[in-house]
Amino acid sequence: MGICKTSSPINSQLYDQKFDQKSNSEIEEIEILDMSCPASLPLKETFFISHGSPTLSIDESLPARHFLKGFREKCMSHHEKPNSILVISAHWETSEPTVNSVRGRHDTIHDFYGFPKPMYQLKYPAPGSPELAKRVKDVLMASGFPTVYEDKKRGLDHGAWVPLMLMYPEADIPVCQLSVQPHRDGTYHYNLGKALASLKDEGVLIIGSGSATHNLRALSSSKNIASWALEFDGWLKDALLSGRYQDVNNYDMKAPHAKLAHPAPEHIYPLHVALGAAGEGVKGDLIHHSWDLGSLSYASYKFSSLKRSS
Repeated sequence: MGICKTSSPINSQLYDQKFDQKSNSEIEEIEILDMSCPASLPLKETFFISHGSPTLSIDESLPARHFLKGFREKCMSHHEKPNSILVISAHWETSEPTVNSVRGRHDTIHDFYGFPKPMYQLKYPAPGSPELAKRVKDVLMASGFPTVYEDKKRGLDHGAWVPLMLMYPEADIPVCQLSVQPHRDGTYHYNLGKALASLKDEGVLIIGSGSATHNLRALSSSKNIASWALEFDGWLKDALLSGRYQDVNNYDMKAPHAKLAHPAPEHIYPLHVALGAAGEGVKGDLIHHSWDLGSLSYASYKFSSLKRSS
């Protein structure tokens, strides 16, 4: 069986047909380039990326993989390179907000079991940023989050490194991860994002990495998408594009089939953080949409604001 350490079992037979012929030579190598990072303009956008299955790291048949490879050209204003990246990952759950503060290069955490062996050879040794970690801690505490921890050893889990290795394969931009609190609600995570909004003015790219739908026990090899997944995914898109953000914060009470789409909430909370971090006067845009495994949505969103954070 292939499983993510923080998730329910995935039937590895769903992947065998695609990957049993893969060789190591087919796996992308991450070339480490010049570590210099020029100053960036303030950013106006935040993003929610549905990272789907860990096989996104190697499966060329997935449209979401090709979307992420073209992310910088298609989704970033002026194609600017951020000074640093803050990823809110569904695969890091803690009781209180925690940011990793790594000196040097990150370890690559392969937090999944039973997948094709070449996936465990992939590395994304992006540099850490203790400076950004301190800024994250400071702005959260200044906004009323009384307890914020720093983790000086944790590397990047696959919720961070899988999309980043496609978006920024050079691995030369400093990265920090921020955890989610699964015992809290959507509004809490939205407010967490609001506290982070000013970081965009410092050239920090804020990415929520989760999944628009995430019921691993409902995955299948069917080419037909489950009706409950279609209905939840459609509701989420309509709510985000029409500005019904309060409904999104209360998705568990407002959305159809919310408990089927998210038996546990950790994969949708990064969306709330990204939405809150966009600031005031937010406009939501669907930047990618595709499906896999019968119910797994790769819907990804950009949140833009014309108003500068104070």
